[in-house]
Amino acid sequence: MKDNLVVRLYHRFRELILYGIIGGFCAALDFGLFTLLGQWMHILIANIISVHCGIFCSFFLNRQFNFKVKDKTALRLLSFYLVGLSGLGLSELLLYLLTEYAGWNHLFAKLLTIFAVALFQFVLNKFISFRKI
Repeated sequence: MKDNLVVRLYHRFRELILYGIIGGFCAALDFGLFTLLGQWMHILIANIISVHCGIFCSFFLNRQFNFKVKDKTALRLLSFYLVGLSGLGLSELLLYLLTEYAGWNHLFAKLLTIFAVALFQFVLNKFISFRKI
């Protein structure tokens, strides 16, 4: 009986679960690049570069393994990228506020922004970038 509940929950939330797994991988890539680049350049510049890498990684993995929508790739990539840019804007704003005004460590602030932005972007990508056309 417990197995049936787990299976039902997985099927009901499959896209969110896979988005989380893929997002975790791409967020680790983003965070790793941010940490590395942040040693050599301003953290807001490092954030822009690392977030872009995370956006493209996320698009191709979600397209292939999660939403499995492979038509109109250029249009979907553009849509996903624009959603990603809105997430980048939110990330930059939160990172700036948390480091400059709240005095938080930039690595801790970056971790917090990743989670906030990921949820925001899942909703937009599910209903915009990977909707059935």
